[in-house]
Amino acid sequence: MNNRINQLFERKKENILSVYFTAGFPNLNDTVEIIQQLEKNGVDLIEIGMPFSDPTADGPTIQRTSEVALKNGMSIKVLFDQLKTIRQSVSIPLVLMGYLNPVYQYGVEKFCQKCNEIGIDGTILPDLPLDEFEAEYKTFFEQNNLHNILLITPQTSEARIRQIDDASEGFIYMVSSSSTTGAGKKVEDFHADYFERIQNMNLKNPRLIGFGISDNATFTNACKYASGAIIGSAFVSSFSEEVEIADSVAQFVKTMRIPN
Repeated sequence: MNNRINQLFERKKENILSVYFTAGFPNLNDTVEIIQQLEKNGVDLIEIGMPFSDPTADGPTIQRTSEVALKNGMSIKVLFDQLKTIRQSVSIPLVLMGYLNPVYQYGVEKFCQKCNEIGIDGTILPDLPLDEFEAEYKTFFEQNNLHNILLITPQTSEARIRQIDDASEGFIYMVSSSSTTGAGKKVEDFHADYFERIQNMNLKNPRLIGFGISDNATFTNACKYASGAIIGSAFVSSFSEEVEIADSVAQFVKTMRIPN
């Protein structure tokens, strides 16, 4: 069965907008509405954050949303329960992003089976090394039509990038810089030489650029070097108690999109 992520990249080659948000933030039961509103407003792919108590790669914004979500009662079990009928209303690719520890506690094989049952298309687990994934868990992912999306950074060697490309399905998550996640970087802060170097490697997998994509300018710039970009901190920062989720999502996506 063809994975929805593959279908997306076969259908659309550029300006792919992927949005990350933390499940259970701002309120425990907002998860499904946020997903539905993101699809309604034209987002191509959604990364659903699984909150964790020690999010080492995340900047302060995502860390704060994780803290709130955990206090709200979010867990992998709760998230799966919330998403059990999501494919009745949402058709775009859905990816779960987080850390290995909660997935390990839940049970990796059971986690993959549940993702398949619900209709999750992939995972992003930044602290799961490629070698460990291939040795221990790859079979579970393949059996459940689940892509494990791997990351590269400006420091990743060419040999390692080739290895990641060979092992990848779906797309490669191209980290824009060596810092933690977070909005606020400027377009000129991006490593054009790094982006161009990766472009010239002619990898088999498409790439999405993440970390520091915070506005239309950074999104537009990232799309020059990859199939699209991932926005996280800027999106979760846009929520306000004074604005309904539907209105907040619509306004945010509108400001991000490249004008036609």
